[in-house]
Amino acid sequence: MQKKTIRKSSPARGGHSSVPRQVRIIGGQWKRTPLAVSEAEGLRPTPDRVRETVFNWINHLFDGTWHDVSCLDLFAGTGALGFEAASRGAARVVMIESNMQAVRQLEATRAKLKAEQIDIVRGDALSAAQRLASRAGTGGARFDVIFLDPPYHQDLIGKMLPLCSPLLSEGGLVYVEAEEALDSGDVPEWLHGWQVVRADKAGMVFYHLLQRNTSPHFEA
Repeated sequence: MQKKTIRKSSPARGGHSSVPRQVRIIGGQWKRTPLAVSEAEGLRPTPDRVRETVFNWINHLFDGTWHDVSCLDLFAGTGALGFEAASRGAARVVMIESNMQAVRQLEATRAKLKAEQIDIVRGDALSAAQRLASRAGTGGARFDVIFLDPPYHQDLIGKMLPLCSPLLSEGGLVYVEAEEALDSGDVPEWLHGWQVVRADKAGMVFYHLLQRNTSPHFEA
């Protein structure tokens, strides 16, 4: 399969240019439902148009089938990615978030939507991923989609992506949002073994879908 590329340009410096007070679910049973954005430091919800593109990609690669999909949202924030997946029919969504204010908002939204398929865990994403990865080989949970949208400029993608590999089911996908294109310049060691199957840029946001090279390739 031909690798998708994006234009090379300067790195994003601060994430999304401005932080909205709310975002909306794009599709599914909760379409147009607003999601409040907590005033937590570093919180930058994925823009609506980026989410629309990403979920169109996933729909295409999964043939529009969500009913048996399980998702892990490692830096949940507003929950925009996780709630979007649940709205479209994901069977299970696990959200990890460390900020208490954001966790309370996630819990309030889950209660409002009566979204019983969503589990919310307060904790550090790196520690949570390490725990989950250590259990994956002994019957622990595996996920079809992992959302990885960490704070910028902390080298978290390089630490998190190796932990995602044992957590993925066969053919699973990792969504990565970053301050620069992952495949620009020299490929970092932690990206070896992964294929960028979709990638694009919106404003200062670089976003990608990754798949392990050992997984069966999807056709574009």
